[in-house]
Amino acid sequence: MPEEIKPNVSQAPTEDARLAAENIASGEEKAPKVDMEADYQAAQKLSVSEIDRTSEGAKAAEEATAPEYQMPEAQEIKTEAQPTGDPADYQAMAKDTSGSTDQAVTSVDDDLLKQALDKGQPK
Repeated sequence: MPEEIKPNVSQAPTEDARLAAENIASGEEKAPKVDMEADYQAAQKLSVSEIDRTSEGAKAAEEATAPEYQMPEAQEIKTEAQPTGDPADYQAMAKDTSGSTDQAVTSVDDDLLKQALDKGQPK
């Protein structure tokens, strides 16, 4: 069912739209009629091409979207840290982290490290 366009001069976004709205309001031009249902049906026909309605279209789409290179499957690798219980390992790790040049300066001395190691021991 066609609907008649009723333009509003004050809401026209461009100069051309404002002039067209004024001409329609004064009667110099006829207001266009729009059939929303017919436009919708036409858009539905255009939204899918003829080749897409066939098996050939599915094949073409698959070829167009296929990856250029084959990616190998990801392999899960499990790593486990072996507990050593050696305090020298912890001291070396603490020295490595405290010597950072791009982070805030921290002060970790041997006494503080020994206290941390003692607190970590089961009683």
